[in-house]
Amino acid sequence: MKKTSLFMGTLILCLAIFSFMTSAQAATKIQLASAYEPTHICAKTAEKFKTLLEKGSNGELVVELFLAGVMGSEEEITESVSIGAVQMQSGGGLPIKTFAPKYYFLDSPYVIRDWAHYQKVFWDSPLGEAARKEIAEKGNTMYLGVVYRGMRQFTSNKPIITPKDLEGIKLRLPQLPTWIAVWKAVGALPVPVALTELFSALQTGVADASEGDVSQIHSFHLDEVQKYLSMTNHLVQTGALTINKKFYESLSQQQQELITKVAKEACAWGSEQILSGEKDLIADLEKKGMQVVIPEADAFREKAKPAVEELFKTQWPVTTWKEVLSY
Repeated sequence: MKKTSLFMGTLILCLAIFSFMTSAQAATKIQLASAYEPTHICAKTAEKFKTLLEKGSNGELVVELFLAGVMGSEEEITESVSIGAVQMQSGGGLPIKTFAPKYYFLDSPYVIRDWAHYQKVFWDSPLGEAARKEIAEKGNTMYLGVVYRGMRQFTSNKPIITPKDLEGIKLRLPQLPTWIAVWKAVGALPVPVALTELFSALQTGVADASEGDVSQIHSFHLDEVQKYLSMTNHLVQTGALTINKKFYESLSQQQQELITKVAKEACAWGSEQILSGEKDLIADLEKKGMQVVIPEADAFREKAKPAVEELFKTQWPVTTWKEVLSY
């Protein structure tokens, strides 16, 4: 009797161990990288995606997060996702710029009106469909969802109210030729600096000013090195959850559907965080010492207009500004 009990106990233990090992082996790991700090909405959206996916898959799909640039710059992560070295990214619009540059008007200053307009163009128009298709074909990268990060604003150490106030201002920009062309036309002196070097560039005087969404300004603590926040609303800033196409297609249909569903839920959640919390972020920046300035927005847009129209002719010939604005 004792031998039987011992045997049964051993058998149950072995079955439990086997079951655990089988379950562990069955789990599919997804590396999700972001250049943004944990406090940034892109990082928070990645965390939300992880929580929802692991719960929805009952642990069958496990997400490993690599935030704050530990996997490299946004450019490096975009390339890593393309070649499959990393499965997913929570970042900005670089996949468009890198793999479908003729559609980069989606992420350029003074083109898209607002968040609702962006969604119509990117998700519900032939232009957006063509852009996503080209990114998938040339960059081996699929868009799962887009998150609203807020309108991009301007920070400086002197109030910026009219384009004339930009004279002599060294403006930190990402190394994006279209952005540089527009801001040159408006009157700034663009200084290309990587996002990871944003704070130090402003701190050391390499740059005098910056532009970015409020979440970026807040999470990078720019209130410590900039005195003024000018509400220029010059660009609808978005984030995105993207995935390596070959990896996605290697998964079962059920897993693909779950990932797509969860990504949209995470992005909708992230968008709502900004939509409902943008005013709180601005208020906190004011509390920390930044002074909010309301500039002459129409004057900036008028100054940018010739450069934007020229870019549609030379860089974005797949459409016209008039067509984009028609959606």
